[in-house]
Amino acid sequence: YQGVFRNPLADPYLLGAAAGAGLATTVAIVLLPESGASIPVAAFLGAVGGVFLAYTLGNTAGRSGGTATLVLAGVAVTSFLTAIQTFVQQFKVEELQRVYSWILGDVGGGWDQFWLVLPYAAVSAVLLLLHGRMLDVLSVGDEEATSLGVRAARVRLTVLLAASLATAAAVAVSGLIGFVGIVIPHIVRRLAGGSYRVVLPLSLIGGGAFLVLADLIARTVIAPAELPIGVVTMFVGAPFFVGVLRMTRRTAT
Repeated sequence: YQGVFRNPLADPYLLGAAAGAGLATTVAIVLLPESGASIPVAAFLGAVGGVFLAYTLGNTAGRSGGTATLVLAGVAVTSFLTAIQTFVQQFKVEELQRVYSWILGDVGGGWDQFWLVLPYAAVSAVLLLLHGRMLDVLSVGDEEATSLGVRAARVRLTVLLAASLATAAAVAVSGLIGFVGIVIPHIVRRLAGGSYRVVLPLSLIGGGAFLVLADLIARTVIAPAELPIGVVTMFVGAPFFVGVLRMTRRTAT
């Protein structure tokens, strides 16, 4: 998302993908409680829809706002979709506990969930890794990329769909675990440079390691009780996001 929109603050949460996937998954849980296989498909459609709404709203507001316009559009779409999700939950009160537990985030699922989302995650990961060099080219601007033979619109659409598929696969089985997409890529850039050919594979590894560490903290910090993993990532990610925002502002000025 950061490469497609050339926005260092972009991530699935800010651009509506996670909220869209969350709403669609909630609808699937409420309407089809016995059909676990429908959840990834619903989450994918919701993630794509959320990003599409945020991107369309940002363009409607005008291009002059740049990063601020896109972020504000994403926040607006996220808030709207979250409100609808809360409304939908009221239709089936007996499923509230299941939905609420899913929203807080959990990576303790069994192998059946792993095999359920593996095809989605594998396809999206391969597509993203294959487009690392093209994202590097896009970072210099659309006109320059076109002069080098890169079809910017096609690359953006492919990467956007792949990233939405990856988001949907993760959200479908683990819930809404935020800030991973902000924390890990920026740490990788600090350590290994800004080329997406390096950032993408290292972010895959680093994101997994970060979630393992967050899960370990969630299971031990208030043992024998367990803290939702999404709470841990928010404790880390919120101040990190503020730091990235400050750095972006200094760079812009």
